Amino acid sequence: MVMIKTIFKKKWIKWFLYTICGFIFLSICFYASIYFGFWGKLPDKEELSSLKQAEATQVLDKDGHMIGKYYIYDRQPISYEDLPQHLIDALVATEDVRFYEHDGVDNTSLLRVFFKTILLQDKSSGGGSTITLQLAKNLFGRKKYKLFSTVINKLKESFVAKRIENIYSKKEILTLYFNTVPFSDNTYGIESAAQKFFNKSTHQLTLSEAATLVGTLKANHSYNPRLFPERSQLRRDVVLQQMVKYGYLSAHRSNQTMSRPIVMDYQYFNHDLGLAPYFREEVKKELINILKKHKKPDSSTYDIYNDGLIVHTTLDYKMQVLAEEAMKEHMQVLQNDYEQSFGSAAPWENNKDLVKNAIKNLKVYSIYKEQGLTEAQIKDSLSAKKDIELFEWSGNITKKISSLDSIQHYLKFLNTGMIAIEPTTGAVQAYLGGIDYRYFKYDHVSQSERQVGSTFKPFVYTTAIENGMKPCSYFSTKEITYTNLDNWTPKNASEQNDPYLNFALEKALSNSVNTIAVKVLNEVGIPKVVDQVKKLGITAILSEEPAMALGTDGIKLKELAGAYASYVNEGKSVKPYYISRIEDKNGRLIASFEPKIAETPAYKDYTKQVLLEMMKSTVEQGTATRLRTTYNLKNDIAGKTGTTQDNKDGWFVGITPNLVTVTWVGNDNYNIGFKTTALGQGANTALPIFAKLYQKMNADSTFNPITKSKFERSSKEVLKDLDCKPEKRDNFFKRLFGKKKKKKRF
Repeated sequence: MVMIKTIFKKKWIKWFLYTICGFIFLSICFYASIYFGFWGKLPDKEELSSLKQAEATQVLDKDGHMIGKYYIYDRQPISYEDLPQHLIDALVATEDVRFYEHDGVDNTSLLRVFFKTILLQDKSSGGGSTITLQLAKNLFGRKKYKLFSTVINKLKESFVAKRIENIYSKKEILTLYFNTVPFSDNTYGIESAAQKFFNKSTHQLTLSEAATLVGTLKANHSYNPRLFPERSQLRRDVVLQQMVKYGYLSAHRSNQTMSRPIVMDYQYFNHDLGLAPYFREEVKKELINILKKHKKPDSSTYDIYNDGLIVHTTLDYKMQVLAEEAMKEHMQVLQNDYEQSFGSAAPWENNKDLVKNAIKNLKVYSIYKEQGLTEAQIKDSLSAKKDIELFEWSGNITKKISSLDSIQHYLKFLNTGMIAIEPTTGAVQAYLGGIDYRYFKYDHVSQSERQVGSTFKPFVYTTAIENGMKPCSYFSTKEITYTNLDNWTPKNASEQNDPYLNFALEKALSNSVNTIAVKVLNEVGIPKVVDQVKKLGITAILSEEPAMALGTDGIKLKELAGAYASYVNEGKSVKPYYISRIEDKNGRLIASFEPKIAETPAYKDYTKQVLLEMMKSTVEQGTATRLRTTYNLKNDIAGKTGTTQDNKDGWFVGITPNLVTVTWVGNDNYNIGFKTTALGQGANTALPIFAKLYQKMNADSTFNPITKSKFERSSKEVLKDLDCKPEKRDNFFKRLFGKKKKKKRF
C-alpha cells in the first residue's frame, strides 16, 4: 500500500494518469456529441422505418420490355424474393462473412483489423465494415468535416447500423442493401445493374453474373466489366473462391464457372444512347405534361426522376431494333453515294455563304453577338482548335479541329425520320427521329415540317374521287403554262413529256405525274382539297396554291402517318400516340390512354378502295416497283413515293393492312439537295429503309400478323370502274390539229 502511494506521488505518473483520464473523458464527450447530433442529426427510428430513396422512372415497350429510364440516380428497387440465393451468398462471403451473427457492428472483425492490419501491417486481413455499416453509408452518405471526418462518419454509421438492425430483419437489410448499393457506370441497386450489364432481371442472374456484380463493389470503376473485362473477371474469381472458402459453393462448380468468360449484354439507358432515344425524349415531354394534371394521393407533384414511375408505351422493342438496323445499313451507303456524287464540288466545302449562314444559326454565335463581339472576333473565337469527337458512319473519330471545321463536317450529313403505326389505333410501333441522337438532337418525326412532295397527291385524288370523278378519267400528260401564276409550268420526268399521251387516274398517281396532279386539283378545286386534308387530321397550314398538288407544303411525319392510316382503317384517320398507361412504383394506375380515332370517315368506302388500289399499283408497276424487283418483297403493300423540288426531300409511305410507315430522308440544311434525281428520289432515299425493315420482319415469325396480313378484296364495282386501259394516245386528227403546248388560267 505504501509502495502504491509512493508511486502515485511521482509527478510524471500523476500527469500520465490525468492524461489517460482526460483522453477517456474527451472520448466520451466526443462519442456523446456524435450520438446526440452535434455533428449532424442521426436518423431516428421513425425516419429509418420509412426509408425512401430516389427511384428511376422505367419506360417499357408494349410487352413490358424496358427501353429506357429517366433518373438522377439509376435505381430500381426489388423485393427479397427476387434475390437469387447465390447472389446473397456471394455478397456475404465477400463483404461480411459474419453478417448473420453481429448486430450491425462486427467487433470481432474490428479487433482483427486493428491487430493484423494496423499493428502487424497485414493488408490481406480484410476490412471491418459490415453490410449494415455499408447500408448506412449508402442511405445517408458522408459529410466532410474540418477535423476527424473519417472517425466522425464511421461512428455515425455505427450508430445508424445498430438502429437499422433493431428495426429490420436480416432479410430486409439485405434487400435494402441490394436496392441502394452503387455499382459501376452510375448505377444504383442490383436490379438496375442486372438490367444494364446483362439485360435481365435480378432473379435471372447466373452465378457468374452475380459474382461479377458483387465483385465490382470493392471498386466500382476499377472492376467495371465494360471498361476492364479482364480485371473484372479476376475479381469475379476471387468472389467465387470466397464462396468456396466459407462453404457456400463447391470447388467443382467454382472451377467450372471460373473457366468461362464474362458475357455481357450491355444496355445503354442514359439519355443519348440506347434504343429509341428520340422516342424516349418525346415520351418524356409528353409525360411531363400529363403529370401536370395528376397529383399523388397526398396532393404533391410527381417527379419523373425520383418517384419510380412505370410508363407503358406502344413501342415494339423488336421492331424498333430492326428499324434502327435497317436505317443504319441504308444511310451509311447512301451517305457515301451522296458525297461521291458531288466530288470536289461539295457545297459544304465550296459554298462560303452556306457555311456563313450555318454559323449564324449557332447558339454560341448569338451569345458572342450579345457580348458585342465583331464578326472578325467571332470568327477568330470559332477558329480555335481543340479535340472534338466527330460522328462518322464508319466509327466516331476525335480530331483537333475548330468549331468552323466542325460545322463544315456536319453540313454534309443526310438525316432521316421514320414512324410506323398501327393504322386502327395510331399506336406507334417504331420511331426514328434521326440518325444519331448524340449528335443530331432535332427530331424529324415530331418537330420537322418538310415539304412532302408527291406523298400529298393521294389526298388530291381522294378529293377528286370523293367528289364524283371517275377512276378511269383520262388527263393529258402535256405541260400547261398557267398565265395567271407568273407563267408557272409544272414539269414531269422526261419519260412523261409526250404531249399526246393521256393517263387514267390510276397510272397518273402510281407514276406520280406532276402535270396531271395539278390538273386534277384544278378540276376539283383547292378549297375542297384543303377541306379533305383537314378531315384527315392534318393541322398544317396549307398554302392553298396550285403547287400544293405537288406537295410544296410542310407536314409532320406523324400527321402524314395518321392521315394515310385512313386507307386501311375504314376511312378514319388516327392520331399517333406513344403512352398507353402510367403507374406509380406500386403499380397504382395514374393515367391510361385510349386511341384517338376520327369519329367519322373522311371519305366514302368506295373512295378508300379506289385509292388503295391506285397505291397498290404504285408498288406493282409505278415508282415503288423496286420493292418487288430489288428487295423481292412479296407482302401485300400499297404505297407512295415523294421527291421535292431540287431533290431536297425524299419520301416513302408504305401501307400494309396492319402497319403504316412513313419515311423521310434529306439534309438538315434545306439549301443542300441531292446532286441528281436518280440519287435523290424517294424511291432511292427513303423507300430502302422501309424495304430493309420488312425484309428483316419477314425473317422473324414474331411479325407474321403484320407481314402475312392481306388487304381486303375490293368490291366488284371498284374493280370494274378501274378496269380500263392505263393510258391512251390522242388520235391522228387531235395530234394533227391540237396545240403542242397550251396556256391557260388556273
